[in-house]
Parts: sequence; structure tokens; C-alpha cells
Amino acid sequence: MADSTLSLGDAVPATTDALRHSALVRITHWLATVCILALLLSGVEILISHPRFYWGETGNVMTPSLFDLPIPASRPWVNTGYRFVLPDQNGWSRNLHFEAAWAVALTGFVYVIFGLRTRHFRNNLLPAGADLTRRVFWKDVASHLRFQRPDDAEAWSYNVVQRLTYLLVIFVLFPVAIWTGLAMSPAILSVFPILATLLGGHQSARTIHFFVSVLLVLFLVIHVVMVCRAGFRDRMRTMITGRIASQKDYP
Repeated sequence: MADSTLSLGDAVPATTDALRHSALVRITHWLATVCILALLLSGVEILISHPRFYWGETGNVMTPSLFDLPIPASRPWVNTGYRFVLPDQNGWSRNLHFEAAWAVALTGFVYVIFGLRTRHFRNNLLPAGADLTRRVFWKDVASHLRFQRPDDAEAWSYNVVQRLTYLLVIFVLFPVAIWTGLAMSPAILSVFPILATLLGGHQSARTIHFFVSVLLVLFLVIHVVMVCRAGFRDRMRTMITGRIASQKDYP
């Protein structure tokens, strides 16, 4: 999550040492980063305990799966075709996953409230009509595919692909990940069974959660690659201090 003070149509400020990210955005960004890393680590451990996916309400080793991941399991009764099992870390991983999930959900809630109250989403993430033309959109897509370094203006704002991607992550992928995560919790389902029913069942929620998680990991990888391409040290400094020291840092 990140903040910007200018839209794409604005000129790059002539002053240096100007504010780029607010304190709340920086805090929520790094809190979310820690939580997501914890979710990724614990999620992988949970996944290898049962790398089979189903659709509907029930699914187990005695029922046909929708698809299997070609990895060994950490439980001997889950037959994946391998002659060995991985160490079972399902206990601590579930606890960590549960705690990190609530932490990132709360962090995201604070960020969304901040973004709505300050009109951050409308002013800085919602693309202008001129940026939604086919020519501009595919030009930005081509730039990303070639991993081109951003120009001076993009040090202060986002291009249309970044804006649409951030909006997709914030308002679609993260909410669906939270929803499907809640739909897998027996405690939550005992009060709100409709959360799983609307998705087609408990196992359907788990399968959807997996695919949404894959998309979020893909976003994270591309995000880190583009940050490195744009200048890792300078972008990290900006996200820590909130300021761009000099325009020449972003050729």
C-alpha cells in the first residue's frame, strides 16, 4: 500500500525533500508487509499438510479431488504419490496464520478508512478518464512487461496500470481473501454459515482462497521486482522517511 500526492497529469514538483508518503501510509505499509510475510510462510506450511483441493462442502482423502498439487504432504495419510512425508508444522502455522490474518485485516481496515476520509483513493488511485484510453493503457502494460524504469513523473504518482492493480488488490483480492478465510473457520461458520454457503461450501472457500492467495503472491513478486527496477535503495528510503530527497534519484 502506498500514497501519492499528485495525479498523473500533474507536473513533477520543482522542490526537493518533498513529502511523498504520509506517516499512516508508511506505518500500514510496513505492518502489512510483515503480516503478509507471516501469512505466506504459515500458508505454505498449512498447504503442504493437505495439498489437495475440492469443491463443495466436504472433501478428504477418501473423496475425489478437484486438483492436487504435485508436492509431498506433511501427513502420512494424505497420499500424494511420494514415498516420504515432510515434517508436520501444522500446529504453529495455523496459529500464526490466524493471528497474522486478523492483524493484516485490521491494518487494511485502518488504511481504507484513511483513504476514504482523505479522498486518497479518489484523488490518487482512481484513474482519470484520459488515462483509461486504449493507447495509454497498453503503453503502460508494455512498459511493465519490458520492466522499463519509471520516468520522473512516476516517482510522484502512479500510471494507470499501477492504479488499477492497487484498486483490484485493495477492494477485490484482499476482501475475497478475508471472506474465504472466515468461511473456513468453524467458529465463524457456527455463527455465520452463509459465508461458506454463498461460495458453494467450506471446501469451495478453501479452493478460492488458494487461487486468490496465488494472485496476491504474484502481485507481491511483481511489486518487488518493479521497486528494484525503479531503484530499490531510493524507493525504500522514501517509504521509510516519506520523502524524496532528490529528483535525480529517479532517472
